[in-house]
Parts: sequence; structure tokens; C-alpha cells
Amino acid sequence: MKMILLGVWTLLALIPCPGTTEELFEVSVWPNQALVEFGQSLTVNCSTTCPDPGPSGIETFFRKSQLGKGPQWKEFVLEDVTESSVLHCFFSCAGVQKDTALRITMYQPPEQVILDLQPEWVAMDEAFTVKCHVPSVAPLQSLTLTLLQDDRELHRKDFMGFSVASQRAEVTVNVRAQRENDRSNFSCHAELDLSLHGGGLLHGRSATKELRIFEFSQSPQIGVSSLLEVGVAETMICEVTRVFPAQDAVFRMFLEGQELSPFSSWKGDAAWASTTIRAMETGDQELTCLVSLGPVEQRVRKPVHVYSFPPPVLEVEDAYPLAGTDVNVTCSGHVLTSPSPTLLLQGAPNISAPGEPAWFLFTAREEDDGRNLSCEASLEVQGQRLLKTTEMQLHVLYKPRFGESGCPGNQIWVEGMEQMLACIPEGNPAPALVCTWNGMIIDLDVPQKATQNLTGTYCCTATNQLGSVSREIDVIVQGPHEGISSPTIFIITILTLGMAVITVALFVNYQPCKRNRRKQPSRQRGRNKDKEGQFADI
Repeated sequence: MKMILLGVWTLLALIPCPGTTEELFEVSVWPNQALVEFGQSLTVNCSTTCPDPGPSGIETFFRKSQLGKGPQWKEFVLEDVTESSVLHCFFSCAGVQKDTALRITMYQPPEQVILDLQPEWVAMDEAFTVKCHVPSVAPLQSLTLTLLQDDRELHRKDFMGFSVASQRAEVTVNVRAQRENDRSNFSCHAELDLSLHGGGLLHGRSATKELRIFEFSQSPQIGVSSLLEVGVAETMICEVTRVFPAQDAVFRMFLEGQELSPFSSWKGDAAWASTTIRAMETGDQELTCLVSLGPVEQRVRKPVHVYSFPPPVLEVEDAYPLAGTDVNVTCSGHVLTSPSPTLLLQGAPNISAPGEPAWFLFTAREEDDGRNLSCEASLEVQGQRLLKTTEMQLHVLYKPRFGESGCPGNQIWVEGMEQMLACIPEGNPAPALVCTWNGMIIDLDVPQKATQNLTGTYCCTATNQLGSVSREIDVIVQGPHEGISSPTIFIITILTLGMAVITVALFVNYQPCKRNRRKQPSRQRGRNKDKEGQFADI
């Protein structure tokens, strides 16, 4: 009986119990964590511990293909992964089905980071917007965007609380423009942290954009006379103040439709440009100055009147008259002057009527040599009185003469001192001077030591094309202390000093005349050629 019971228990032990296999078999998937780049494929392996598995597979909305299989495993490839999802791998064993889940995380690197700077030129104290956005990035919760101004962090934003469905990330800040912001470089840095999903850090960076700050509230001003003379060069200046940055102001200048070529300068918060204008037509015209700075452009115009007013015409019947002859002087307006000017001729008894020439007649005297004749024209243009003057120098020709001041008849020399005969003649043309002593011509250019034997009478002759004149000069050489009283010595000393001054004047002023007479250079002959024609028959 015991043997029968033992056999029954043995058979019962060998019969499998319902539910044992269900509790023991397992389903697993590889990889246990999946990180897939957008649009790429993923290989998945599903396996089980069930010795004789039944129906099995994977559940996913991605397109899949089976790569291989075994008694307890199957391998699939998922194609074109475009979003994050959960995949289920299942096996059935003895009528019992088990599955396991695989979370697939799709990521998309921040390859395109776009920075918008609105506007790129900003007026002082105005607000500007810095905006950064990434058109496509995933997972959004792993993204951080950082706005940078130069190397300084301006603003940082993460997207931990954003919806998974949203694939667009952006950050925006508003800033008020200050001068120190000018030429600041703005950029945006994107960082995708995939460490929680088994990956690393992915970076993206925008292009750098430069911000320009400007101030341009004042209108430019044109600096030039409202009256321009035709054909005469004038400087036109266009200036603007309270402008920043002044060195970036661009000037364009015009005379009517003709663009000019300005030269620009700046200092502090002021900028200006200058150019040369030359109006070639009379009448009303317009000057224009155009100043631009960034997006702002300001224009200023100035009307000008262009007139024609050449200097008056001064005519002298004979610019080299002989002393004692009549000289006729006429002053008239230029033919290009319109309307006719009022003329004033120096020396004329009356002011001429507008449009009428002015003239007068006088007899030339020796004292008139070197006299300046002046003709003044007056013209009213646009309510302003304008003056033009023409001058001419008169050269009166007269015979040589000796004056007591230039050629004293009595001269005292002090024995032992360097002395020169003091004699400067007058006349036009400048006369040549020859002085003799005891029949010998003396050199007036070289001083000589005074001795007693130089006492005597010297004869000097001055000659020009109009005639000649002679003068005797008595020279007395006295000893420094010989029979002379103290008052006399004082007088002689004064006279000697005076003679020294005259001698120096002779040496300085007369020397060129003597040299010209002796060497007769072509320049002297050329200067006197016109004069010789005046008295060739004399």
C-alpha cells in the first residue's frame, strides 16, 4: 500500500501545475533606453525566457521590418523615427501574454539658431528687441537658450515646463538703447542636454549681429553767403550738431543738379563737410546738403543769387607821362556788370551817374611819381552794397636833380675814419651817378679811410634818358682834436654821425643803381625800354 501511494505522489509531481510557466517566463527588449536622431532608424530586439513561446511581436506606429528571429527572440528595425513614442514588445507563453515597454526619445540638434535684432539702428533712449528662436529642436524640455551681448550673458531661458508637442523655442528681451550699446555684438547660444536620455550636450550658435545706436535730432545748417559771384570759387560748409556717432555721418552736397565733392570732418558730437562751389551762370539757384546717419536722412536747402560784377576798368592815357604833361584818367564799369554800377574815381571832382564813366584830367608833377590811381565801382545786389576797386600806379618821368638832403654840398670827414661820399640823385628813370675828384672817377661803392689829402671839391653828375645835372661837393677832412673846441667837437660828431647815416643809405640804396649802370643787365634795359620810347626824340 505504501508503494502505491509513493507512486501516486511521484506522478503528481511530474504533472505540471497550471500557472507555473506564466509566473516564471519573462519578456525583455534591447536596448532598454533608445535615443534616436530625427529621421534615423532604430534596431530593436525582443526576447523571452519562455521555452516554447507562442505569438509575439512589437506594437509601434513607426514603419517596421523584421530583421531576424530565433526560438525565443525577434529583431526589428524601425525606420524614419520622427517623434518620441513608446514601443511595446510582447510574447505569449502557454496561453499567457506578457509585454514590456521601450521609451524611444527622438532628438533634433539645434542646428539652426536664428537671432533677430529689431531694429539694427536704434535711436538714443528708444527700445530695441533681441529675439532668438530655433525652428526645429527636440526634446524641447532639454533645451536652454542664452542671449549674449558681446561676452556678457544678457538673458537665459530653459523649457522644462513646455509641452512635448511644441517644437519651436524662442526667447525675447527688450532693451533701452544707450550710447555704450553702440557697436555691441549680440548672439544666441542653444544647448540641448541629452544626459537624462543617455546622450551628451549638443550646441548651436547664431550668427553675430551688430547693434548701432544713433542720435540725429538737429537739422543740418549750410554756411555760405547768399550772394555768389559768377566764376568765383566759394567755400560751402554744411554742419550738424548733437549727432552720434558723428564720424558715421555721410554728407552729400549739391549746387542745383550738380553733385559736389565734399570733405568731411568731425569732432565730439559735431560733424561737418566743406566743398568748393563755383557758379557759372547768373540768377537764382539752390544749394542742397543731404546728411544721412543709419536709417535717418535729413536735407536742408539754401537759395542763393549768382551775380556778375567784374572789377571796373581803369584807363590812363599815358602811364609813363613826362612831368608837366597832361594825364587823362577814365574809370568805367565792366561790360559784364549788370545793372550798371556807380563809379568813384579818386581825384575826380564828382561822382558819376550810374552807367556813366568817371574821368578827370591833371598835369603830371614830379611829386606824382608812384602815385596810386583808384577806381571804385559800387553795385547793389539783393539789398547788399558791393564794392570793387581797380588800382594803377603812375610813373612820372623827369630829369635828374640833386636835393640838399640826398646830396649835401658840404661834407665833413673825420680823419682816420672810413668814409664814403654821400650823394643820391633823384629822377625817373633812376639816373646813373658818376663822381670825380681831381679828374679821376671815384668808386662810390667802396668806403675809404679819410686823410688830409682827400680834402677838396668833388664833382658828381647824374644822367638819365631825359638829361643830366652836375653838382659840386666840398669835402673837408679834419683831425679828431685839431684846434677844435668842445662844442665844435660835439657838432662835428653830430655831423659825422649824420654823414654816416647818409653814407649807409647811399651804400644800401644807391649801390644797385651804380651796379646797374656799370653792368647794364637786361632787366634794367627791359624796365627802361618803355620809358625810352617816351623821350627818344629829346
